[in-house]
Amino acid sequence: MASATTSAGKPRIRRGGAPRRALRLRLCAGALAVIVLAVVLVPLLVPLDEQAVDLAAKLRPPSAAHPFGTDEVGRDLLLRCVYGLRVSLLVGVVAALAATVLGTAVGALAGALGGWADRTVMRLVDLFSSVPHLLLGIFIVAVFRPGVWPVIVSVALTHWLSTARIVRAEVLSLRSRPYLDAALTGGASRWRVTIRHLLPAVLPQAGLAAVLMVPHAIWHESALSFLGLGLPAHEASLGIMANAARSSLLAGDWWPTLFPGLFLIVPTLAVAGLAGAWRERLNPRRRSELTL
Repeated sequence: MASATTSAGKPRIRRGGAPRRALRLRLCAGALAVIVLAVVLVPLLVPLDEQAVDLAAKLRPPSAAHPFGTDEVGRDLLLRCVYGLRVSLLVGVVAALAATVLGTAVGALAGALGGWADRTVMRLVDLFSSVPHLLLGIFIVAVFRPGVWPVIVSVALTHWLSTARIVRAEVLSLRSRPYLDAALTGGASRWRVTIRHLLPAVLPQAGLAAVLMVPHAIWHESALSFLGLGLPAHEASLGIMANAARSSLLAGDWWPTLFPGLFLIVPTLAVAGLAGAWRERLNPRRRSELTL
């Protein structure tokens, strides 16, 4: 969206933008805090087993005994959603960190070396990017047995490409700085300049990429589990619950689909909101150039 400008051609800052951004940040931080507390405290406070089957209580609507209702075999949906979100957060955070480390290393190496090495590395990145993430993830998971760690490896190996591009672009921008030319002229090696100057400068951008990658990793894990290629069928997974709830939804039972969906959407929006605030801190000019 085009930015609003004054008669002198300068960007106009909306006075109401800062309170809205602060409110959005507080809401996202509060939602994320509630999610973390739920993942930690609900299994301790609710004296139920998330794997306990009770066919006499199957597909019961939300009630005091079961706040989220029960699924098609009588398991408590609140506990199932919490345990499923715990698995999704584990996969998302670990896979995002692994992909960020890999992408930062590849992007910094390509940008620092330049020349044929840079062109070769980026052609490989383009080659991997041409394959859909989900298709490549299915291929990687199919090599292993269903489980958490194969899914983490799959997500990490399919999500480092964007980080590599971001870090490479940042390194190429930094290479033109006078202090780096002075360091190279003074006898510092490219390796020393990369470790001492380039990597610390790109870490904020790499950290932002890692935060933005967490929701992608969560949805990737859920998609694989929905297709039956992620976690084992008996494990608590939001994707598995969404798949199992399809027949219940057609029968008019909405709660087995609604609550797993909310447990996917709310963390995604919360993390995206916090990442947007981080991006504004890294690029302050966005506040005056863009209107929301």
